[in-house]
This record gives sequence, structure tokens and C-alpha cells, in this order.
Amino acid sequence: MSLQDDTALWLGRAWLPDVKGPAVVTVRDGQLCDVTSRAFPTVSHLLDADDPAAILRDLPGRALGPVGDIADVAPDPDRLHLLAPCDLQAIKACGVTFARSMVERVIEEQAAGDPARAAEVRARIGALIGDSLRNLRAGSPEAAEVKAALQAEGLWSQYLEVGIGPDAEVFTKAQPLSSVGPNAEVGLHPISTWNNPEPEIVLAVSSTGRILGATLGNDVNLRDVEGRSALLLGKAKDNNASCAIGPMIRLFDDGFSLDDVRAATLDLTVTGAGGYEMTGQSSMAEISRDPADLVAQTIGRHHQYPDGVMLFLGTLFAPTEDRDEPGQGFTHKSGDVVRIAAPGLGALVNTVRLSTECPEWHFGVRALMANLAQRGLV
Repeated sequence: MSLQDDTALWLGRAWLPDVKGPAVVTVRDGQLCDVTSRAFPTVSHLLDADDPAAILRDLPGRALGPVGDIADVAPDPDRLHLLAPCDLQAIKACGVTFARSMVERVIEEQAAGDPARAAEVRARIGALIGDSLRNLRAGSPEAAEVKAALQAEGLWSQYLEVGIGPDAEVFTKAQPLSSVGPNAEVGLHPISTWNNPEPEIVLAVSSTGRILGATLGNDVNLRDVEGRSALLLGKAKDNNASCAIGPMIRLFDDGFSLDDVRAATLDLTVTGAGGYEMTGQSSMAEISRDPADLVAQTIGRHHQYPDGVMLFLGTLFAPTEDRDEPGQGFTHKSGDVVRIAAPGLGALVNTVRLSTECPEWHFGVRALMANLAQRGLV
């Protein structure tokens, strides 16, 4: 499904070069429409309304042009283009939500971030637990048995606790307004030499904890940095341009719901120089924690987010095939093009660079408020 499909209710943001600021946008009859107003100057405002889907359908809009053309435009301050579809929301992420990918986190830790040691650790763990992680549910008796078996082999890891124990890992992925959108460059911290994309579904959640829609995200992963120490998670995850979200949020309605998210399959393609291509999938049917439970563990009486939350749900994908030298596994190279797609959610495409080479992030909350005020919207 593309953004031109009129059966979907899309909500996003676009950069307006004439006002040097963002607009709240939707898609109507194949046209990208500006629906920004004093009542709803941001996506955060709209998602906190009583019925965002109904309001979005009725908001007056100004056509900006064919969405198919605009959706392919790379970020340029002098051109109309799509931004990440969130603004004031906190950007949170859940890690180790798939039991099978949990094993790769254990491997990273055991290998201390060294891809050459990872193959040996992977073989040990695979021989021990085989395929017992498929469809394993966190907190279940079966999960406790797997945990005990790994502990008995001296393979205990803090990742086991968050992967199959009662409490989910929830961390801050990026700062509000720092996420990049479709066609943007996505950044890797230059200290990393072992890294990969993480294709994920991202939920749009209101300040009251209502799950209102979903979009796609790339939770860029620095395997060597986090593998050296879980205490380096912030350094591994939150860097310039290291979070991509888009292309737009699809709001839940009669044709699309959280059950569609639960059943979704994400397709990943990485293309690089010399004809290189890697493909992969992440099936939400194998998630070890229900998305609604992840939201409940993120926002509630224990922690409030007054501007809402964009919540990454985690990924099943963890590449192990060698790209260059045997035993070194996969890692990105500058110029890789990452495409993440899922039925009903469109496609998110980004080009990989170093974070130090990506455009610096300057348009923060103060800049947004000043821009909206200048336009008479706040």
C-alpha cells in the first residue's frame, strides 16, 4: 500500500519552504494536504484530541501537490518534503522484545562487541536451545526453562532478564523533533565498526496512553558499542540522525487496527556498492510481548508523557551472514540504502552515512514554537 491509497487515513508532517517550518499533513484524493490550524498546530495536539481519526477527516486542508511526487523528495530546506511524522512526542524504544533476537544481544555481550567471536558463541547457544525460542512468551514457564538452561551453561545475561522476564526494556531512542524522515540520511556514530539496521513498527500513543496508529522506524543499532557494555546503550542508540521514522502515521480506524500491527511482517532490503544486497524480515507474530503490554509498561501512572509517545516495538531481525571477511558478519557501509516496508504502512527509505556527515539537527522545540508563533498558530 502506498500513501496514495485512499482507504488509509494518513497523518504526517511536511516541510514548507515558504514559511521555513513544518505543516501537519494528510492525504486526500492522492494529494498531500496541509491541515495545520490554531487548534492543531502539531501532530501531538491532534493525537491528543478525543477522536483524532474523525477530526482529521473533517479538518479543512490546502492541497500541496501529488503525494507520490512529494514522498520521493530528499530533505532540502528549499523544497517541499516529508518529515518524520511526529513532533513533540517522546521517542522511546523497547529492546529485546523478540526472544530469538534476544539471543543476538546475548551473543554481542558474550563476544564483547567482537564479531569474530560471535560465531563461536552463536554455535554454543544454538546447540543448547535449538528452536525453543520460536513464539516464546516473556514470563511464561517455558521462558523460565530457557533462562535456566542458559544460566546453567554460564550464559546468563542481563538481556535474558528483559527478553523473557516480566519487565520490558524501554529506553529513550531520540529527542523530540530529532528523528529523520523518509529519504533522509540516517547516521552511524563513527566509533562503530559493527552495526545494522533494525526494522520496526512504531506506535503513535497519546498522552493518556491510547494507541492511535502506527508507522515504520529504523532503530539504528551499533552492535559493537552496546556489546561492550549495556551501559553504553545511550551512546549506541541516540546520535545525530540515528533514528528514522515514517513515511506517515496510519491512524487506526475500521480498516486498520492494532490487530493488523500484531500480524504485520516487515520486509528489509539493504543495497550497497558493487551490487550488494541483503534482505530480511521481521514478523510481529513472533513478538514475545504484546504491543499493548509494551505501551502499558512505558506510559501510565508510573510515568507520564504530556506530549505523547512514539514507541518502537523492537525487531526480530539480526543479520548474521558475512558481508566481507568470513566470521565478521554484516555491517553497514557508507552509502547503503535501507528500505523498510510493510503492508498497510508504506515504505521508509534512508541512506546510511556517519552521524558526523549527516546534516546537523538544529530545528528543536524552541525553533518550532518560534516558527508557529510567527505564523500565528500559537
